[in-house]
Amino acid sequence: MSLTDLLPGEVSLNIAMALCAIAFVSGTARGFSGFGAALIFMPLASSVAAPRLVAALLLVIDFVAAAPLVPDAWRKADRKATAVIVLGALIGVPVGTYCLSVLDPVTTRWIISCFVAALLLLLLSGWRYRGKDHTWLSVGIGGLSGFCSGLAQTGGPPIVGYWLGRPIAPIVARANIVLFFGASDSFSMASYATTGLISRESLVLSLIVGPVYAIGVAFGASLFGRASERMFRGICYALIAMAVIAGLPVLDGILR
Repeated sequence: MSLTDLLPGEVSLNIAMALCAIAFVSGTARGFSGFGAALIFMPLASSVAAPRLVAALLLVIDFVAAAPLVPDAWRKADRKATAVIVLGALIGVPVGTYCLSVLDPVTTRWIISCFVAALLLLLLSGWRYRGKDHTWLSVGIGGLSGFCSGLAQTGGPPIVGYWLGRPIAPIVARANIVLFFGASDSFSMASYATTGLISRESLVLSLIVGPVYAIGVAFGASLFGRASERMFRGICYALIAMAVIAGLPVLDGILR
């Protein structure tokens, strides 16, 4: 049996190879810097395959990759503070998922490109929330992150910007973030399954693309220490910007 025989009907071998290449680059960015995978993957991948398919694919891959981190995060996190922000995700994820399921692919791609561009600007600004902790603000940040995750699996920057600026130990902040996304991904899995976005096609693709993504993460981690973090983060920002531009629907006739 060849690889072509395993592929879903709507996915050609060329598309699968393109998704693997995008996953490797995305995984390398995440392995080194700890961020950027979804912001690179989604604009590019949604330009070669349906946004619904690639969002579900990325969710499955990340869910499996992040699951082993949750038990340790549970022990170290501020679970009360995390629960408040998770409440927002419980509202935001289904709304984002609904938008992904009903919008046409081109409209979804425009929204993804605009969201990722906005999140890139947020990262470039170095923004960190350093004000007081308010319940309504925590729920709002969780809701925004949940919406971005439900729509395009890009909910990281709002949460990272919010929690890394709080006056708490870095180990607790990291545990809070990991625990939040463990819960958010669980909501997304349930929401995607309910709306039919978790399909045979996305699961089959995850078996093909997932190992390539994992290799990219391992490769990126191996580069840590060989180049300055500042330089590599700059490279990641440049890759995200190029992914946004290359993924714009208006360029389909030129690039694809």
